[in-house]
Amino acid sequence: MKEVKKFIKSIYDNIFNDFVKNFKKELSECDSILDLGCGPNSPVQFCDASLKVGVELFEPYLKETKKKKIHNEYIREDILKVDFKPKSFDAVIMIDVLEHLTKEDGYKLIKKMENWSKKKIVIFTPNGFIENEPERDGNIFQEHKSGWEAKDLRKIGFKVYGSDGWKKLRGKNAVIKYKPHKLFVLISDITQKISYDYPETAFHLFAVKETGNN
Repeated sequence: MKEVKKFIKSIYDNIFNDFVKNFKKELSECDSILDLGCGPNSPVQFCDASLKVGVELFEPYLKETKKKKIHNEYIREDILKVDFKPKSFDAVIMIDVLEHLTKEDGYKLIKKMENWSKKKIVIFTPNGFIENEPERDGNIFQEHKSGWEAKDLRKIGFKVYGSDGWKKLRGKNAVIKYKPHKLFVLISDITQKISYDYPETAFHLFAVKETGNN
């Protein structure tokens, strides 16, 4: 029964442009990944890279991700202060982190990411400004300080795709706003077929930039 459910889910995810599938595909040829602001449950766990370095300042998140053994190495540091040599990693990623920085700091950090990366950088962030509790999970760094649109990221060389379906179906923390919940999750997944290619309509932006530094 479990195998049947797994098979059905794989078909479902393939049809509706599942984020994890797209994320794994983008990083499939990257053997070393730097994960900035990795949090407690990074999707890097689904990648086959031999080196995964997680940078996280909030200690409870760091303890949780260490317990799950998602990364090979961990650094407890502010992502705005950490530094690496040029071309240190095949890929540098930032998942649900950019919105927690000011626009100015965000642009500066993206420049550093480009320098540290040999092949590409990947960013996942809400489409536009979304309010967030400043201390969710007891984490004082959870406040959202900026909103990013597809045009902002395209201007600095990213290819941008949509994720999590039509933006208006979701609220804080990307939670579906309407009931019955399962029905609107399905509707959201269906709209993902369109929003993937039209990220302006999506709740999240999935942005990829080839750095070509190898």
